[in-house]
Amino acid sequence: MELTLDSAVTLNNGVRMPLLGLGVYQAAPGKETFDAVSAALKAGYRHIDTARFYGNEKDVGRALRESGLPRDRVFITTKLWNNDHGYDAALRAFDASLSDMGLDRIDLYLIHWPVKGKGHGGVAGVPDEVSGSIVGLRAETWRALEQILVSDRCLAIGVSNYTIQHLRQLLDTATVVPAVNQVEFSPFLFQRDLLDFCLGQGIQMQAYSPLTRGHRLTDPTLVRMAEKHSRTAAQILLRWALQHHVAVLPKSTQPERIRENSHLFDFALSPDDMRTLDALNENLHFCWDPTDAP
Repeated sequence: MELTLDSAVTLNNGVRMPLLGLGVYQAAPGKETFDAVSAALKAGYRHIDTARFYGNEKDVGRALRESGLPRDRVFITTKLWNNDHGYDAALRAFDASLSDMGLDRIDLYLIHWPVKGKGHGGVAGVPDEVSGSIVGLRAETWRALEQILVSDRCLAIGVSNYTIQHLRQLLDTATVVPAVNQVEFSPFLFQRDLLDFCLGQGIQMQAYSPLTRGHRLTDPTLVRMAEKHSRTAAQILLRWALQHHVAVLPKSTQPERIRENSHLFDFALSPDDMRTLDALNENLHFCWDPTDAP
């Protein structure tokens, strides 16, 4: 697989999405996010992933505008948070994200989480007395995203943290198949069944926390693989995901790490390397686990 920093995948609606992006989860609003996004854009990243929940959409938008890059050269993703589910609420949330970023469009808009249980686990702002089932509410939210898509203010829509069960439920009522499913994905959480399902449905998988939030960077097998290729453990993890046809969103606020995480395109892992890394799977989540969300 020959890849470059400019490599992109064509989504199921024909939109091109860069395979490498910068995630800004837990990057502090203000200078920290602005500086991280600015560093990433200078390093050649052309995809930035944020969310309403992160509280830093304004800083992502400002960094993009001040970068001097043409708007159509940078792919921007943001997400709908749990307390904005429902048709009207989702439309309002999208408008708020668009306004905060100061943009005329969002490239990819995702449902952040398959809200769980009656009252959505007690998330503030969502009443317990919801109309219909939780699955029905998700369907109404997705209908709003479909409406946003046809408004030409968004190029693609998708989901995040959806399991096969959640995707099947959505596909039962959806008019538009999600373009992306963004989930936690690493050799230690090798979601092969979910990956195969998404590939079969034309849904692009995208990995958040592909670096295990740093928890497994000293794993002996990973360290030996990094030494073999004269790379960092982080670069090995990212390259592994790319070779599984999964887009990656490493998060860092350090310019040197941001640059280092982009140096993925002048080496490749062999089939044996891939099998060795695949075997590290522990079904281990370092972030949210959506398995029990009904």
